[in-house]
Amino acid sequence: MKQDVFLSNSLGNKKEKFIPINNNNIGMYVCGPTVYDDPHIGNARPLVVFDLLYRVLKCRYGENKITYVRNITDIDDKIIQSSNEKKISTEELTKKITKNFHDDCSYLGCQKPTHEPRATDNISLMIEMINKLIKNSNAYVNNQHVYFEVNKFKDYGKLSNKKLEELIAGSRVEISENKKNPEDFVLWKPSKENEPFWDSPWGKGRPGWHLECSVMSKKYLGDKFDIHGGGRDLIFPHHENEIAQSRCANKNDTFANYWVHNGFITMSNEKMAKSQGNILKIKDFKNKVNGQVLRLALINTHYKQSLDWNNKLIEECKNTINKWYESYIEIKKQVLVPEEYLKPLYDDLNTPAYITNLHKLFEKSQKGSIKDKEIFISACNFVGLLTITKKEWTEFKKNKSTISEEEINLKINERNRARDEKKYKLADQIRNDLLEKGIEIEDTGGKTTWKFK
Repeated sequence: MKQDVFLSNSLGNKKEKFIPINNNNIGMYVCGPTVYDDPHIGNARPLVVFDLLYRVLKCRYGENKITYVRNITDIDDKIIQSSNEKKISTEELTKKITKNFHDDCSYLGCQKPTHEPRATDNISLMIEMINKLIKNSNAYVNNQHVYFEVNKFKDYGKLSNKKLEELIAGSRVEISENKKNPEDFVLWKPSKENEPFWDSPWGKGRPGWHLECSVMSKKYLGDKFDIHGGGRDLIFPHHENEIAQSRCANKNDTFANYWVHNGFITMSNEKMAKSQGNILKIKDFKNKVNGQVLRLALINTHYKQSLDWNNKLIEECKNTINKWYESYIEIKKQVLVPEEYLKPLYDDLNTPAYITNLHKLFEKSQKGSIKDKEIFISACNFVGLLTITKKEWTEFKKNKSTISEEEINLKINERNRARDEKKYKLADQIRNDLLEKGIEIEDTGGKTTWKFK
């Protein structure tokens, strides 16, 4: 009997048993990047978290039963500002950043979503939804702007579990004399001179950010679907506004049944964000760390919790994977991982408990049979780990080392002389210097051997 899947649902703020609308056609929409700058490690977390959820759902319900949609926002105020600063067109900027984003996804071992729509390919559908909202008296036009009138939607704030007054007080609400009420949000805005624009019944302009996701999710998943995901920072106003406009346009009592949000990545307990100036871009790690190491670091803490990013975490994850490769064998086909080991992943993606199970499987594989090794490798592959051969892993470490084999041997000889002369402090210093350069030495049977760390 297959296990049930449980998810923490932000709509109601509790863990619930996942019950699909249709077991044969499960829909999941996740907010993708706004492609104005290269992704940072904070952006990497939802990529890996929802990639993992995608894998779990496919395992539980069937490979072809899940439709995973992740959008590309390629028109936005930030994109226009960034293109102006870089003195390139928005098309050139978004094309470049989108390519970098896809490279980062590959580096992190993320599977491709079923669909990856771009906002600019769906403008006509956005205009269509705005017209519906105006017709339904949920939106109004003023001075070539179109706004959603929040007080016309009685459930506004239900996702955030806050009253409208609290939401407004706790956020930066855009001030505009074109609005009827401060809390109303833009669906369409006129474009300034030399800015990208599309023709519409309200003049040349472009859509509001919130509207884009409502339209693209509807296009691929329908008026209501199973799971909507994203970072915790998107709950308000983005996801709250998505719910309001989608339900009003579609005249539904639901939009997405389960809202899943990952916690922030912090540095020194402060949220990592471009606005904070404390970001680490994913591309900055590529010449230093294998993508599997980052992936393990990103699932080291439960997705709902904040994850503090530091060098110690990276080093521990690198050492773990290095150790796990001791049991690596090439397998032609993944074997079935026993349900008892997968159980934590079905229980709200409990990755820390699953990593504990991986350690148990590793210990078993060290003492057991080829079958035990196959199960261990398959269990790692299930979450996107140990996906390259041991030779490729070793070559990566070798290529990232800043010291040649000749220099390593010279250093070892120097250390041996220091030990013979009882200069133990110097010998320890040489060992530490090699360790910093990614070389681990070991003294066994009167001989000193070394390996890439």
